[in-house]
Amino acid sequence: MSKRTSLAAAAVLIGAVLIAPGTATAGPPDRGGDGIQNIIPITQILAFGQKVTAVVVEYSSEVNPRTLNRDTYTVSDSLYNFRFDPVEDITDPTKRADRTITAVYTNDTADVNADRHSDPGKYVIVELDSTDPGGNTVMATGNYVKVNPDLQTQVVQNEDVYAQPGRAGQGRGPRLATASDEAYRPTRPAINLLADDFGYERFTTTTGTMIPYAYHLPDGYDAAKKYPVVVILPGQGMGFNGSNEGVQVAADIPATAWLQEKWTGTSEDVIVLAPQNQRVGSATAQADVMVELLNTFAGEFSVDQDRIYASTVSYGSTLAWAALATYPGLFDGALITGGFAAIAAQATAVAASGTPVWITHGTHDHLLSVSTTGQASYNRIWNAYMELGKTPAQANELVKYTEYADSAFYEPDRHLAAAPTYEDETILQWLLAQ
Repeated sequence: MSKRTSLAAAAVLIGAVLIAPGTATAGPPDRGGDGIQNIIPITQILAFGQKVTAVVVEYSSEVNPRTLNRDTYTVSDSLYNFRFDPVEDITDPTKRADRTITAVYTNDTADVNADRHSDPGKYVIVELDSTDPGGNTVMATGNYVKVNPDLQTQVVQNEDVYAQPGRAGQGRGPRLATASDEAYRPTRPAINLLADDFGYERFTTTTGTMIPYAYHLPDGYDAAKKYPVVVILPGQGMGFNGSNEGVQVAADIPATAWLQEKWTGTSEDVIVLAPQNQRVGSATAQADVMVELLNTFAGEFSVDQDRIYASTVSYGSTLAWAALATYPGLFDGALITGGFAAIAAQATAVAASGTPVWITHGTHDHLLSVSTTGQASYNRIWNAYMELGKTPAQANELVKYTEYADSAFYEPDRHLAAAPTYEDETILQWLLAQ
């Protein structure tokens, strides 16, 4: 693609917000000899976005796993969460808490083991409870968000750590690191599970507008096959502001969910395309840019032209409604979560094209009132089908609506309807079935 330029993988973190460091030291990177060599966070993208879910503690040689337990370490982290905390708390290093450690084991690589069993290696993997407060990586800056490279994770080694014993196999082996109350912060960039597997690129339209985007091809991608593609249209704050490239993958679950059978409930391979429009101009103008990118992308990769889907978060709905109205038939199905309202003309266009749409919204969405957005969109499209002479049963197949009570949100952000939506694999399977 001649108008597309590659970005370094580190572009995800360029210009990210720095938060004030705590009292911990930066740690002893690559110092050689005994002691902790490196601290490396591992992040995962959950329903409410990316957070630290494990920490790698690297030593100079193989660690004896028989001397490790969940009391060997204490891991603490910043409690900052842009979804409901005041933004000023971003600079408060005292607002932190200990994380719950769920497993400790050794590995030969700086990565988690699915079975949580120790393999011989110099890396100790400390897994953390993903439901704990703290460890969120996405930070607010004004009206936008970005990934923070200066993670506030801290590790204290409470007990001595030993190497493997000698050939006789007796005893604990030599001591690698002595217990201490010293807290170490990360010394290496985070390992971002799945997010690091995306390609991060830029596309320039025929009119000269640049749009960053992320994409993921299935493992074993075969150009001779045809794959469905899900286009992820993120919220307002995940738009590109010049220094937050790639945050649309990390901030919410939709981009990475399609890579995981535990979310979709199906083993079908899916291509994911996540545009990051600059929030400049009207939603229609932004939709035009997104559609040009999509058409070019679909011409380069093996996309099933009869299975192109849109999935939106909040403001991303405005681009979807505009594209559904301006480019009828482009999308074969759309999932609108916590979105803005479709105006009457857009609802009429959706009904005329017959594009299946599923709308979800939180009952107590604090940013977009459900009665004037989610419910209104559903009612307008439903009424448009009635005016076209569809029966209620036919309309029920083409436009669906789900509203979530507060109990559906395990974090108090009732605006992010994408979280409970994506936790319901039947909705994702419905989209892929269109």
